[in-house]
Amino acid sequence: MARDRNTTDDYVGPLRRLLVGLLVFVLLGIFLVWRIDSPRVERFRADVIDRVVPSFEWAMAPVTGIANIISDFQSYNRIYEQNQQLRRELRQMQAWKEAALQLEQENAKLLDLNNVRLDPKLTYVTGVVMADSGSPFRQSVILNVGSRDGIRDGWATMDGIGLVGRISGVGDDTARVMLLTDTASRVPVTIHPSGQRAILAGDNTIGPPIEFLENPDLVRPGDRVMSSGDGGVFPADLLVGQVTLGTDRRLRVRLAADYERLEFLRVLRSHENEVISNTGDLIAPGVQPIPIEPETTAEATDG
Repeated sequence: MARDRNTTDDYVGPLRRLLVGLLVFVLLGIFLVWRIDSPRVERFRADVIDRVVPSFEWAMAPVTGIANIISDFQSYNRIYEQNQQLRRELRQMQAWKEAALQLEQENAKLLDLNNVRLDPKLTYVTGVVMADSGSPFRQSVILNVGSRDGIRDGWATMDGIGLVGRISGVGDDTARVMLLTDTASRVPVTIHPSGQRAILAGDNTIGPPIEFLENPDLVRPGDRVMSSGDGGVFPADLLVGQVTLGTDRRLRVRLAADYERLEFLRVLRSHENEVISNTGDLIAPGVQPIPIEPETTAEATDG
């Protein structure tokens, strides 16, 4: 005869109720022992804690390890966020540093422009270099000033220190500056202290040569080169650079202008020479010309 498997439920149910009852009784006893305020019970509680708690350290070790891992992860997360914030601030500081350096350079060049001593009769217009249109065959830059600002062809341009070139093309809002290094550039110069006159000829190098020098024996490396003003090409006494001896044993000029950092240029307004059409205009005002007496005719003979 087959055995009924459902008969096992008759044993499981009472056993479960018995275990639940014992657990409730034990918990109630622990509660009562922990709530009784008595010196003996207090000593009993202390003895139980001393015996039971140390033996549970192995059971608390995983919990303590997990808590430490969570704490370390939170600390690492905070450190990572702080690191990212510091990286962002560092990038901002680098950008501010670059901006500060650029402003410092522009300020220094503007201060140099203000400190250059020129002829008081010369006025100027300061322009910003927009582009460098130089090539192996042509050396020039573009300024953001033009005919609307009164710019004219042939006017000299300087940076904060020395002569750079001259205006070679004017538009409404822009102007082209042909640099001294251009092959088409020819500038009359005077070399001090010897006073020798020569021509500075561009050859597409940073050190243009000196040509048509009157007496080369009187010129030494380090002599100052100034514009002579001959021919009305440039105003006189503008600093060009210093004489140097090139690798080809030719006398060249180390230009005073910083051609690698041309950002601001000063365009000098040149005064047009007065055209004299009458020789009498050469006489200063208030000076009376000396009268010329006509030659007397032959004296009358005695009759």
